[in-house]
Amino acid sequence: MRTSAAGVVSAALIAGTVVGLAPAAEAAPSVRFVDITGDGGTVLKANVVTPSGADGSRRYPLVVLPTSWSLPQVEYLAQAQKLADAGYIVLTYNVRGFWQSGGEIEVAGPPDIADASKVIDWALAHTPADPAHIGMAGVSYGAGISLLTAAHDRRIKAVAALSGWADLIDSIYSGRTQHVQTAAVLDGAATLTGRESPELREIFDNLYSSNLAKEQDMIDWGKKRSADTYVDQLNKNGAAVMLANAWGDTVFPANQYADFYEKLTGPKRLEFRPGDHATAELTGLFGLPNDVWTDTTRWFDHYLKGADNGIDREQPVQLKSRTSGGYEGYPDWKSVGATRRKLALAGSTTIHANVDSGADGGIVFLSSILDQVAQLPPVAAVPLLPRRWAAVWQSERYGTAQQVRGTARLHTTLTPTKESGTLIAYLYDVGPLGLGKLVTNAPYTWHGRTPGEPFGVNLDLFSTAYDVPAGHRLALVVDTVDPLYIEHNPSGAQLTFSSPADDPSYVSVPLREQ
Repeated sequence: MRTSAAGVVSAALIAGTVVGLAPAAEAAPSVRFVDITGDGGTVLKANVVTPSGADGSRRYPLVVLPTSWSLPQVEYLAQAQKLADAGYIVLTYNVRGFWQSGGEIEVAGPPDIADASKVIDWALAHTPADPAHIGMAGVSYGAGISLLTAAHDRRIKAVAALSGWADLIDSIYSGRTQHVQTAAVLDGAATLTGRESPELREIFDNLYSSNLAKEQDMIDWGKKRSADTYVDQLNKNGAAVMLANAWGDTVFPANQYADFYEKLTGPKRLEFRPGDHATAELTGLFGLPNDVWTDTTRWFDHYLKGADNGIDREQPVQLKSRTSGGYEGYPDWKSVGATRRKLALAGSTTIHANVDSGADGGIVFLSSILDQVAQLPPVAAVPLLPRRWAAVWQSERYGTAQQVRGTARLHTTLTPTKESGTLIAYLYDVGPLGLGKLVTNAPYTWHGRTPGEPFGVNLDLFSTAYDVPAGHRLALVVDTVDPLYIEHNPSGAQLTFSSPADDPSYVSVPLREQ
């Protein structure tokens, strides 16, 4: 089933790329398919697109585009043609371990970073690329490799990391909980289109089996592959960094990009839009008009070509709500949720584990795409949720619209009957008839706790932008099973949530300043 799901996703993306390629290819006779020797002699399949009329008499800024997970090097040809038309040398290459490129999948490990530098070396030796004006960009896997390379190779002056990650472990293991549907899609796609390294195979196997003895090894493996680990070096190198992602990204949740953005000290930009993983950029891969790719080009035009296009004077944080129209600009991430309103979680509530209450985060890719296209997020009939398996708290009806922006935070006191367990927190927009639309969610897992002994839980829900209409209310729902995640509740476990007088429980909801 994992392989089939991955195959559908990969085939759809590849088909879209090929469809978008046809008209671009006719207008771009300067496309060359080449072999590049990467780290350790590994052959990387690549293509080079040069501006029309380039005769070697002048140099052009260079943009390097590593491919996304499981996609071939034709992925970016439509955008490469547009960049070449705008005066760039564009080199796109298939990362090691996938399709015709050699080697094994290293998941943005040291060989991948060394490969990217080798690709730049090749471009400088074989094209009229300007060594003083080099940028990297990519979607998903290509975004992660671009960020990491910019931290290791100071020649890179600008980066556009689209639907990528800054913290790999916080992406697929947030709240100490395995994001199993995401892992399954990645694993299946890699099996279909590439060659997993023994190390990667072991990581997947340990993830699926919840092998706690290997947990620290997995965390160390992920840190080595996370730009967040090298943020000081990235800041020292001074590359201008643009980050773009979707609110509903089920592979790389928005939180880890927002946190990383705050640590950057050089020129930077953060964009969030509705959608799931890589869906915001997808139409651009067809060659169609696309806001993400338009801003990427503007970013490179300013920081590689010196164009005075105003992008450096715009508010650097640009958001589009999942439920309303245009973009909102903010001076920084902390200004997004300028005020906070607390929803008290009063009383004491006990739920039983091991049963899905009916509240869940949806299906990987599909649910957030429906939200993006038709504003149809996962729903739950909140009054009908069985209180044996779900704890529910609701606000009063709001007299005015509530513009949720940023990261909601749960604080509560939990007393489990077993030493391990998992809970999933959901924030719903509940209408007059009791139908709740999912605003955000997040999982939380613990191990080694003393049964019967209370402890504090602090959980950041996934960042979002959602407008709750007047007359609606917010509801926090907590249960113990969600198909998106692996849960760790022993049979017969119960969870009691309380709100001590000296440490009351609440959800802190970030709201846009009115």
